[in-house]
Amino acid sequence: MTQNPFSLLRGRGFTLAALAGALTLSGCATMTPTQQHAATGAAIGAAAGALLGAATNGSRGVGTGAVLGGAVGALGGYVWSRQMQEQKEAMERATVGTGVAVSQTPDNRLKLYIPSDVSFDVGRAQIRPNFARVLDQFASTLNANPVTSVYIVGHTDSTGTDAINNPLSVDRANSARNHLVARGVAAHRFQTEGRGSREPVADNGTAEGRAQNRRVEIFVAQAASPAAR
Repeated sequence: MTQNPFSLLRGRGFTLAALAGALTLSGCATMTPTQQHAATGAAIGAAAGALLGAATNGSRGVGTGAVLGGAVGALGGYVWSRQMQEQKEAMERATVGTGVAVSQTPDNRLKLYIPSDVSFDVGRAQIRPNFARVLDQFASTLNANPVTSVYIVGHTDSTGTDAINNPLSVDRANSARNHLVARGVAAHRFQTEGRGSREPVADNGTAEGRAQNRRVEIFVAQAASPAAR
């Protein structure tokens, strides 16, 4: 007799809790409350998806299990759709040799990591030509998938004071947004933030480290909703 997958989920509730707890507690010390919430949702969604997939594979085929598992997994927050994958591949092609890193985050967002030698001159918020070309291609991919939202974060190194670095990081994020809006991406899709020098990724004691810390990070997210899927 075929076992009801939802009965299986209820019977293994402790498994969902354990998986969610293990995944979120491992990073909670460095996460913001928003990141913790997203991670918990993603963990629960992933665990539920895995259980549903396992429950259905034996009786209804691997394809059905994967679809049901993915649908439940998507309830965690963001969905990695075919359009998101196509956008990632398009940006990987567009940024070859530029130093821009394109990746999929653990919570199913597309991330563009733009280092300072591509994006902005030291102490400036004007977009450099190489960065403009990347953003032009990026705008095309955003317009092809209009249900997504875009979050842009500007960063600086520790040179100078917060009174200089904080507004500079905001200006850099806003410059990237304004460039994309000028190329047809709807303004309401954007959220920008500047974090100054508060989140270094390298040692500010060296020139190489400071160059890595001067950066812009762009995140694209597709909400896990029936409309988005």
